[in-house]
Amino acid sequence: MTDEPPTPMTDPFSAEIDPADAGAQPSEAAADAGAVVEALQRAVEEQRDKYLRLAAEYDNFRKRSVRDRQKAEIEGMGLLIRGILDALDDLGRFAHVDPESTDARTVQEGAEMVEKKLLKHLAGHGLEVVNPAGQPFNPAWHEAVMTTPAESEDEDHLVAQVFQVGYVFSGQLLRAAKVVVKQWNG
Repeated sequence: MTDEPPTPMTDPFSAEIDPADAGAQPSEAAADAGAVVEALQRAVEEQRDKYLRLAAEYDNFRKRSVRDRQKAEIEGMGLLIRGILDALDDLGRFAHVDPESTDARTVQEGAEMVEKKLLKHLAGHGLEVVNPAGQPFNPAWHEAVMTTPAESEDEDHLVAQVFQVGYVFSGQLLRAAKVVVKQWNG
């Protein structure tokens, strides 16, 4: 270590400025600041333009998606209805038969044929009939409208009778089957 006294620190901002340099520095600094401001303004405008274009593109995408979804829905319904038209025509012919010349058995057979044709077409589009007669009661797929006594404990909670079949479309329950459930009171 040396025994020299510490040198006082000088303030870099308190230094005297040469009048010749003083005139040049502020104008250069102002020019540099102006260039920086202009560059930042251009960058902001570019980002704003990108944002507006992206927002417009998203809005167009959203509108196109809605339009495509509606078009697909209409086409799907048209396909479904086109297949039902044959059964509807059969039902129309069946409804206009002469009751004097047609017996009840023929009417019943005609109604069954129309039902089978309609269910076959709808099954081709994903519809399943829920007819649980003799099966265990499942509250997720069946609606118990009443109970009846079971003859043995093995018959407890089995479906005894189906009042109205249920329907499932592509795994989604459309209507639960309305059933009578056997209950063991042992």
